[in-house]
Amino acid sequence: MTAVPVGSTAPLDRRAAKFRQAAFVYLHVAILYEAAALAMMRRGMLPSRFGPPWIWMLAGAVVAALVFIGLVRWQNVWFARAVWAIHGLRVPALVSGAFFADEAPRMSSAFYLTALVVVVINLWMLARAGWDL
Repeated sequence: MTAVPVGSTAPLDRRAAKFRQAAFVYLHVAILYEAAALAMMRRGMLPSRFGPPWIWMLAGAVVAALVFIGLVRWQNVWFARAVWAIHGLRVPALVSGAFFADEAPRMSSAFYLTALVVVVINLWMLARAGWDL
C-alpha cells in the first residue's frame, strides 16, 4: 500500500469534489431560476397555456433536486455531460435577451446578462465534472 503525502488528495477525492461542486453550483442556479420564476409568476408574466405556472415551478424543483442528487451520489460523467448539454440550451435565449432585446422588452437586458453569467459558470462546473477527470 502506498501512502498519500499530507496535503495531497487522491484522484478519486478530486473527482468526487468536482462532482460535489458541480452539484452545488447547479443547485444554486436552480434556486435562482425558481426565485425568478416565482417573481415573474407573482407579476403575471408566466404563460398559462400549458397549465398553471405553479405546476411547472414544482416540476422544475423536482428536476433540480434529482439532478443535484444524481451529481452528488451517482458521479457519472455521462450524466454530467448530459446535464451540461441540456443546460447549454439556455444560452441562445439568454444571449438574445442580453444583447438583442426587442424595442419594448418585458425584462431588462441586465436580467438576461446576469443569468448568462450564472449559466456559463454552471456549465464550467459541469464540464469539469464531466470531462476533466
